[in-house]
Amino acid sequence: MELAATYGSGEPVRIRGIAARHEIPARFLVQILLQLKAAGLVTSTRGAAGGYQLAVAPSELTLGRVMCVVEGQPRDVASCAGSQTAGSRVLVAVWNEAFRRQRELLDQITFADLLERARGDEEPMYFI
Repeated sequence: MELAATYGSGEPVRIRGIAARHEIPARFLVQILLQLKAAGLVTSTRGAAGGYQLAVAPSELTLGRVMCVVEGQPRDVASCAGSQTAGSRVLVAVWNEAFRRQRELLDQITFADLLERARGDEEPMYFI
């Protein structure tokens, strides 16, 4: 989200800053950013003023695409231990449908959408 929020500013976001603000271990964050960099979704700049930037506009980058990079290609659920009972077939079909719908939803949500939602949550509420 921070990379999306600073997209186009020309200023890289530093890992240490993200890690501190969100209480995420920096080593974990580095691994994710390296995966995103290898996929061409972020760029990095070395040096004292270095950091990471989105390589793709937030309006073009979906949660589904990021999840695919980080988690790998989604696979269908296989029947447990070769069990072919009617109940197991139905459960496998339902789980696969749930995962398919989840992928479709994540493919529709862009980081621009997330930023818009986050900004809406920050607006003060005035009650009379």
